[in-house]
Amino acid sequence: MTQDSYLIGLIGSGIGNSFSPLLHEREADRHGLRYLYRLIDLDTIGAGPEKVGELVRAAKGMGYRGLNITHPCKQLVIECLDELAPQAEAVGAVNTVIFEGEGGNVRSVGHNTDVTGFAASFERELADAPRERVVQLGAGGAGAAVAHALLTHGTGHLAVVDPLTDRAVTLAASLNRHFGTGRATASAPDDLAALMARADGLVHATPTGMPAHPGLPLPADLLDPGLWVVDVVYQPLETELLRVARACGCAALNGVGMVVFQAADAFQLFTGREPDRERMLAHAAELVEAD
Repeated sequence: MTQDSYLIGLIGSGIGNSFSPLLHEREADRHGLRYLYRLIDLDTIGAGPEKVGELVRAAKGMGYRGLNITHPCKQLVIECLDELAPQAEAVGAVNTVIFEGEGGNVRSVGHNTDVTGFAASFERELADAPRERVVQLGAGGAGAAVAHALLTHGTGHLAVVDPLTDRAVTLAASLNRHFGTGRATASAPDDLAALMARADGLVHATPTGMPAHPGLPLPADLLDPGLWVVDVVYQPLETELLRVARACGCAALNGVGMVVFQAADAFQLFTGREPDRERMLAHAAELVEAD
């Protein structure tokens, strides 16, 4: 494709309602770019997450400029890439892949814009929130990125909770190597009551609350008005967790800001153009109202 023409894709499961195509394509229109953003939904094509490598190679061969990667492939995709940007390597998860080079020398390079996307959204809405002790639910690809953003931006101690204890242990160990011993600990869901009693805030980074995974990720009685609560899920806009959190007086933030800011950073990687983030936020608000 020519320099001002871009073919982009999103690989993930259950992504039919993703805002990404419209966010990217409208911003591209403002820049006068030809930009086609396609969804590659594992559920629709009947492929498991282990097929992500084949899909990435196929996209490279078809002339894609790049891909976004979402649940459940952000960690699995790493083994099929030629190179990782430093932040993606530190996080151990990739949500953006760029194809660089020409002809037979095209290389796939993995990036992570979830880190900067979450940080920008958090600082925009909760800049003054206390964050000495934060509890995070989820240690997958999104959770790894969020954890890095939290510890980079002032969180004193992060308790990582995941039903898969080994996954929480692995993430906490990686965070301590990167940020210093004692900055993160791994915990099981049975520890939540004690952790929440001492926490300043809660970040939820699992699929719970999405249409395919309804419900609460923790008992409602563990929330109190002194907490702030962030849910990285953005569809639905108000998850059950956010509804309960607001009802009990918590400051609450949904995942729209994160999805917009990570999309803006990915757009810049794909095109080399500086996106208008405020314009993209306004567009996302329109999409939410129409949804």
